[in-house]
Amino acid sequence: MQPKPFIALGFLTLNYNRLMAVATSLNQAPDLSTDSYLVVGLATCFIKEDGEVHEVKVLEPIPSAALEAILKGIPTSYLLACGTTIGELLVDETPQKLSQFPADAQFCDEFAFRAISAARTYLSRQETQTPLPVGAMRDNFNYSIERKRVLNATRVVRKEADVKHDEYTTQVLKVVAMLKLNVGSRQLASFVQLSLNEL
Repeated sequence: MQPKPFIALGFLTLNYNRLMAVATSLNQAPDLSTDSYLVVGLATCFIKEDGEVHEVKVLEPIPSAALEAILKGIPTSYLLACGTTIGELLVDETPQKLSQFPADAQFCDEFAFRAISAARTYLSRQETQTPLPVGAMRDNFNYSIERKRVLNATRVVRKEADVKHDEYTTQVLKVVAMLKLNVGSRQLASFVQLSLNEL
């Protein structure tokens, strides 16, 4: 099967095949229904293009732990958030923009997958639905874009940033790695003894 081309949506791109593969996951999520609760936020993000930074408004599902932190007052790039249901957001497996959001807002990458994942976080934590019930909107967050969320940022690791460890630290890290791998106590004891002899 020939993959379908990317569809340009402003600065964001969406692969049709990926959307369709993710969208069917609601049918494969027996723990969720169209009435499953979640929160969707409008975030201010940035795209770096040709040396310039452009602002974009992005619709993103907000997991319950992130919502709790935002409600406690941490700085956030979210301008507003709405309580809603999966059924309102995904109609016939297609993401739908709620009327509370501006027309120029764009869906984040993998929106359907992230919406389903976020809805699952609210299943076990019903109390997180109270501050923002279905149909309600909040915009009194500690909004800040001091630390810009650049969507297409790339990190370059330079050789000088490589962390050098002394011998003792290296040995300790090896022991910790062996503990995580559930190495037998005899093997671990002999390794520790050899390591101590080397120091």
